[in-house]
This record gives sequence, C-alpha cells and structure tokens, in this order.
Amino acid sequence: MGSQGGFYQSKEFLDLVKSIGEARSKAEEDRIVLNEISTLKRRISEPDIPKRKMKEYIIRLVYVEMLGHDASFGYIHAVKMTHDDSLLVKRTGYLAVTLFLNEDHDLIILIVNTIQKDLKSDNYLVVCAALNAVCKLINEETIPAVLPQVVELLAHPKEAVRKKAIMALHRFYQKSPSSVSHLVSNFRKGLCDNDPGIMGATLCPLFDLITIDVNSYKDLVISFVSILKQVAERRLPKTYDYHQMPAPFIQIKLLKILALLGSGDKQASENMHTVVGDVFRKCDSSSNIGNAVLYECICCVSSLYPNPKLLESAADVISRFLKSDSHNLKYMGIDALGRLIKISPEIVEQHQLAVIDCLEDPDDTLKRKTFELLYKMTKSTNVEVIVDRMIDYMISINDNHYKTEIASRCVELAEQFAPSNQWFIQTMNKVFEHAGDLVNIKVAHNLTRLIAEGFGEDDDTADSQLRSSAVESYLRILGEPKLPSVFLQVICWVLGEYGTADGKFSTSYITGKLCDVAEAYSNDEIVKAYAVTAIMKIYAFEIAAGRKVDMLPECQSLMEELLASHSTDLQQRAYELQAVIGLDEHAVECIMPSDASCEDIEVDKGLSFLNDYIQESIEKGAQPYIPESERSGMLNISNFRNLDHHEAPSHGLRFEAYELPKPTVQSRITPVSLASTELVPVPEPMYPRESESYQTPVPSVSSDAGSSELKLRLDGVQKKWGRPTYSPATSTSNSTSQKTVNGITLVDGASTTNSRTREIYDSRKPQVEISPEKHKLAASLFGGSSKMEKRPATGHKISKASGQTVKKSHVPKSSMEVASEKAAPVQQPPDLLDLGEPTVTSTAPSVDPFKQLEGLIDTTQVASDVNHGSTAASKSPDIIALYAETPAGIHDKDDGDLLSGLSNSSMPNMHGGTTTMQPMQSSKGPNPKDSLEKDALVRLMGVNPSSQNPNLFKDLLG
Repeated sequence: MGSQGGFYQSKEFLDLVKSIGEARSKAEEDRIVLNEISTLKRRISEPDIPKRKMKEYIIRLVYVEMLGHDASFGYIHAVKMTHDDSLLVKRTGYLAVTLFLNEDHDLIILIVNTIQKDLKSDNYLVVCAALNAVCKLINEETIPAVLPQVVELLAHPKEAVRKKAIMALHRFYQKSPSSVSHLVSNFRKGLCDNDPGIMGATLCPLFDLITIDVNSYKDLVISFVSILKQVAERRLPKTYDYHQMPAPFIQIKLLKILALLGSGDKQASENMHTVVGDVFRKCDSSSNIGNAVLYECICCVSSLYPNPKLLESAADVISRFLKSDSHNLKYMGIDALGRLIKISPEIVEQHQLAVIDCLEDPDDTLKRKTFELLYKMTKSTNVEVIVDRMIDYMISINDNHYKTEIASRCVELAEQFAPSNQWFIQTMNKVFEHAGDLVNIKVAHNLTRLIAEGFGEDDDTADSQLRSSAVESYLRILGEPKLPSVFLQVICWVLGEYGTADGKFSTSYITGKLCDVAEAYSNDEIVKAYAVTAIMKIYAFEIAAGRKVDMLPECQSLMEELLASHSTDLQQRAYELQAVIGLDEHAVECIMPSDASCEDIEVDKGLSFLNDYIQESIEKGAQPYIPESERSGMLNISNFRNLDHHEAPSHGLRFEAYELPKPTVQSRITPVSLASTELVPVPEPMYPRESESYQTPVPSVSSDAGSSELKLRLDGVQKKWGRPTYSPATSTSNSTSQKTVNGITLVDGASTTNSRTREIYDSRKPQVEISPEKHKLAASLFGGSSKMEKRPATGHKISKASGQTVKKSHVPKSSMEVASEKAAPVQQPPDLLDLGEPTVTSTAPSVDPFKQLEGLIDTTQVASDVNHGSTAASKSPDIIALYAETPAGIHDKDDGDLLSGLSNSSMPNMHGGTTTMQPMQSSKGPNPKDSLEKDALVRLMGVNPSSQNPNLFKDLLG
C-alpha cells in the first residue's frame, strides 16, 4: 500500500493519505474525513463497481474507522467481499470485517458459512485468512459451528495453518473453556511439533492451563527445561533471533511457566536451576530485549526454591539495573528487589542507598515504585530515615489519593518499628499536621488505641512516658493557627484521658485549653463534641479522686451554650456533663473509671436481666415471645391466637397486602328492619366453592353520619370481566372516575379494567404469604402480639386447630324510605385492621323477589340446596345487572355471552351458603307485553331503565 505502482492504488487514495498526514489540526482532519465519507457513501452504492475499486473503497473505509469516524454504511460491502473467489479481495474483506465488527455484531451470522467453507479450502492462504477471522469474530455461541474444522487443521501439512489452528483453539479456550476441555491433549502434542513457531504458539495456552492447575502439568517440567536449554544454546533457526538474542519471547514464556511449576516444589526447582543459570550467563545486557529476559530470570528465581548461586546472579543483575541511567532499568531493579525481599533480605540491604537515591529522581513513577519497596524493606534500624523521606515526599506532592496512602504507611511503620516514644509522637504529629483531613479516620483510631494500650509490654513506666510525651506535644501543638479536624479529635481524646494523669498539668489548665479548642473550632461539631467529653472526663476523674471541682467561667458558659444547641448530640453531652458534676464520688467512679478505655465491655446478648420482668408479665397474662424463625415458618398464626379457645375476638394488625375495598353484591332478599343504629352489615360477594366457606360481615359506620335513616345501597354496576360483582359507587381514589346516567353509576373503563385484573389475580392466588418483615413491624407497633390470623385471599376459612364453633349473628332489621324497594343488607369493605374471629351472618329471606318473576320470565325450576356448606349451588339471574352493564344501547365488547354471565351470578341463602339459579332458558321473538312487564318490575325494585325503549329486555335477552 506504500507505492502506487506496487498496489495499483488510485491517485485519489494516495492524496487522501497524504492530506490526512499533513493535517495541522484535528478540525482540519475531521473536515477531510467527513468529505471522504460523503464521497464513499455516494460511490459505494453505485452498481457494477469493479473489484479493484471496491477493494480500494473498503481500505479507505478502514482509514475512516481508524480516525474515529463511523463507517457502518460500508460494513455489508466488506462482508460481501469475504464471499469473493479472488484471494486478494477475500483477504481484504476478512481484514476489514475483523477491524469493523465485533463478535456480537449482527452481521457475524452472514460470515459463519463463509468461514466454514474457507476452512476447507485447498489454498492455505485462504485457510489462514479464515483462521484469522475465527480468532477475532467467533463468539461462544458459534464455536461449535467451526470447532471440528479447526481441529482437523491441526494436522494440516502447512506449518502456518497448524500454528493458526493452535491460536484459534487458544482463543476458544479463553472464551469458553468447557468447549475445548476435551482437546487439551492437542496442546501437549503441539509442544512436540518440529516447527519452533508451533511450539512457541503452544506455550501460550499451556501457560493459561498451568496457571489454573499446576499439578496436572508437573510431568512437563523436563520438556520445558529441555526446550529452554536448546533455545539458550541457539539451536533454533536464525530467523527466530531478535537483536542477536535467540528466540527471546519463547525464553520469556518458558521462564514464566517454569516459575509456576517450580513454586514450592524443591525437586522441580532443582531441575530448573542449571538452565536458569545458563540463561543468566548467556543473556546480553546491552539490549532492551536482553534486559527483559534477565528481568524474567530474576522473577523466576524469586519463585523457585532458593539457590545461592542464582541469588548471587540475580543480585549482580539488579545492581546493574540500579546503576543504569535508564529509568526503565531502574524501575525493573526496584521491582526485582521487591520480589527478592522475602527470600534474601541481605540483598536488599546492600542496595539501600541506591534505593534512596531513586527517591530523588524526577520520574514520579519511579519514586512511587521505590516507596513501595521502602515500605517492604523497613526495619528498626532504618525506620527513621525511610519514614522521614516518606513524610518529605508526602509534603511535596499534590495527589491527595497517594498522600493518603503514604500517610497510612508512615503510621503503620511508626507503630511497628518506633525507636522511642518521643520519635513516635513527633512522627504522628507530622503526619497529621501535613496530611490533614486526608488521613484515614482508622489511622486516628489506631493511634488513640496505641496510646491507650501502650507498647503491649508489662512496663507501665514506658506507657506512662508515652502518654505524658503525647500530652506535652499536643498542648504545644494547640498553639498552631489551623489544625485538621481528625488531629484535633485525637488531641481532645488524649487530653481528656491522660491530661492530668501524671500531675504535671492542673485541671483548670487542661479544661481551659479544651474550652479554647471548642471556641476556636465552633463550626466543627465533632471537635466540639470531643472537647466537651474530654472536659467531662477530667472533672469526673477529679470528683472520683475526692477533690473539689471548680468549673471555670469559660467552661460554664460553654456548657450553657451547648444546653441550648440545635445539635442533639452536643446538647446531650452538655446535659451529661451537668449531671456528672452533680454526682457523688462513688457514683462517678462507677460510671467513669480512670484509665478504663481499653477494658472490654461485657454485652449480655441474651438480655438475661429482663427475665424477671418477662416472667412477671407472662403471669399477668401476656403472650410469650415467639422466635423469628418460628414466626417465619408457620402457616397460620391464628394457631397461636387460638391457644385459649374462650378468648374473645380482638382487633389486631392484618398481614395481607393492602387491597381495594371488596365490591358489594346486590342481594335478592326482602328488606329487613334495622335497629336505630348507623351500622349497616354488608355481605361480601359469594362465589361457588368446592369447599365450604363462610362470609364475615364487618360493621362499618355509614358515610352519612347526619342522617338517621338508612337507604338501600344499589349504587353499583355489575362487572362482566371476572366474577359478577357490584363496584361501590363512591371511592376516595383519584384514579377512579365515575358518572351517573339515569340514576345508574358507571365506572370509568380504565379503573374498571384495573380492578377486574386485580380480581382475577386475587382469585388465582391460593393464599397470602406472611413475610417476616411484617411480623417485625407488628412486633414494633403492637408489642409483638401473636394474636393474629392469616386470612385467605378468597374468603375466610375456619381454622381446624381452633376447634371453635362459628357464632352466627342475626342482622337487625328496620324499614327503608321506599316501602316498595326490596333488598338485602349490603356488606361494607373489610376492615384492614380487623383480625377478629370470623363470623357468619345468616338472614332468612321472607319473600324471594325472583319467585315473583316466574310468571314473567320463562325459567327453569329453581333448585336450591338448603344444606349448610353444600358444594353444589344453584344460580339466579341478575336483572339489575343487565340494566347496569348495558346503558343506553352501549354494549361492551368484553361482555361475551349474557346468558353465561347470568349463570355465574349468585346470592347467599338463608343458611349462609350459596343459592344459585340454573341457566335461564329465554324464548326468542319479540314480545312487547313481557318487556313492559319486566320494565315495570325493575322500576318497582328501585332501578330506572337507561332508555325509554319498551323492547330493552328483548334486546338483552334475545
């Protein structure tokens, strides 16, 4: 591509490359590329483009992509080029798609068939191009499509094909190890190939396999040693030399593998010592690649079982690296020293001065690597020099992240290797003073703990000197104008614990200093809190020692200020200080003992001190505590509530999720007289069930509190989606919109659909699960009472464990406003906080209104099951629902068959069961007389038809 004559590129393409290379700014380059994109879009879509031109266009698209612009409009043309029979065009197409596409691109599926065909080609150059695409484009899902062909190519007569097949298998292993797990033996065979290139390519997958499982490849140690020996003795062809080094990259990979196999294995390491020593001697350190091989030898020696000769050779190489003027070689020397510290610390000590010199190098990367080494090689003999250098470097840098890391390392080294107490305190003061709030809060906690615990020895005198030195230095530092918040917290804590311990400083002097700190840093509530607590400790120690406490005026004013503080923490500490000062000597000594910050606090996790209180409460009738494990695993918590069978029902917290109020059902029972009360029992909707169920009427206060008369609740419409019910006309939800047409309440379609969907979902749920979180909520709100009952989603069932007989309550009766209106009591929605015992209301109808319709509507004989709990139930038609569902000639597309809807409606019988009418057989043909009679009957029941059409029932019932 470099010359026009050699590759037959057009002058236009050469001008493009030249103009891009001569562009003086990014804007000029973008302008050139955008013009090129517009040109390529126009030309690449022309018909009958010659192959030579298309190849050039694709190469120009590669330039566009390389410069960061989008060339996706030409991807499909590159894919088409891979199908071409011309070798040059095909290879160009494969090159382009490997650069354009990734393994998850949508166009990959169009290349898989081409790759399969090319892998079987007789031309090995085509096979090599396909294998290159396999390594780049085949993903985990398409590996099985090409894997058999790739395995067959391992026996190809051409070395280049076998090498690329090994590379493809290695790529498959990286993407999906399980897909090639049965082909691992092929890598062992590749190691014995006569071609050095195939052997070198096999080292890469073997390195990955050995990294995961070393023991499975211990038998290959002799083979690797033999290969490395042959390479070091220059037995490979000259074509593998690089800067006069024999196959350096193969040597580096072999040294990495030997380091893995010899780690922790003395026998394997002994087999490697000789060949590694030969590599040390034969490497040329005058070139970078030679130094790279030497560095890898040092890494290998650090992993093998120690050998004095190899360690000496490694030390010589490291010495040359550190003395070099190249920063790269110095960096390698520092890193190599860090690897040999654990094996031979003496080698590192020999180069301590050279390492310190690296700290003054302007290369910041080298400095940081050197500090990592200093941290590893620090001992009690060199800790002062190293820590001082680290602190100086910390002061000079602006990188807060690295400054924080150095500060924590300085503290750690000072804690481990401090030569004296004074040096330790001075070092900590420097770290906090210069690092400021960047110091991790854990460092401050470690410092305070170290001062409190001492040096871990039995020498109390040394610990006292450490604390006294800290107090003196901190009192001196308090004169500084600005100190970090973390440092001030440490100072306040130390002064509060040990400020007056040695008797050098008086109580008034220490408390005055602490008041000055609280006043100077009034905006920092944490520092003020530490200062107030320190003052409280000092006064408490004085009171416990039997000395009289005279509070300074500034301390008194500070306490009065904090007593009215907006911060509850500061206010609480001020009240505690006020309370401690007023206590006697014995009480103060008990609550705040002297020098007790390191004593362990015994925590009674079982709260055994509450046993007497619990026993007393249980004797008075309180329920015992139920462990959480038992609560989360029980199926019905009503078993615990029903331990006392004579216990009266009580209100408690329900555990079901909150639901919309249950829709009401219009009953066909004659009106009953009610007592002078505003409570209207409304039965829940009843549905046929295979097992017996009972409905629980829940009393609810009428919404019209000012009226003493109760009206019949016929303000709902029947739902055809799901089970036939009535929806309440009034709702507090903003999402439900309603309107009234001719006295009939209609519910908005969207909210009706949501409620219907919820009913279907509730009907499918077998039982509401009780989560442990809800148990915890109940325990926190109501004292952990276990008097709860889980209610099934579709009605109440009587627990078999309760053994109680369900009490039946009769509904009180009263007359309504309109004497002609006849209806049954309507049930209010269930109370979510009502966990009372389920009860069943049975009301015996005096006159069945549908008996009066037998003369008007041709129906089958009503079959009523009077036995309590009967499974088979008969059904009754719902005339009002027909009016309500189809107002003014509007028919819902979801209604379906009206007769099937009528057959699903139900009504409660006199025993609390379910009485259902059989499907109604209506005669067809117009009958105006019957329609008028039906209309009159509905008017008599209190519902007006939605139109004046006398043939309405004819339209509805056919």
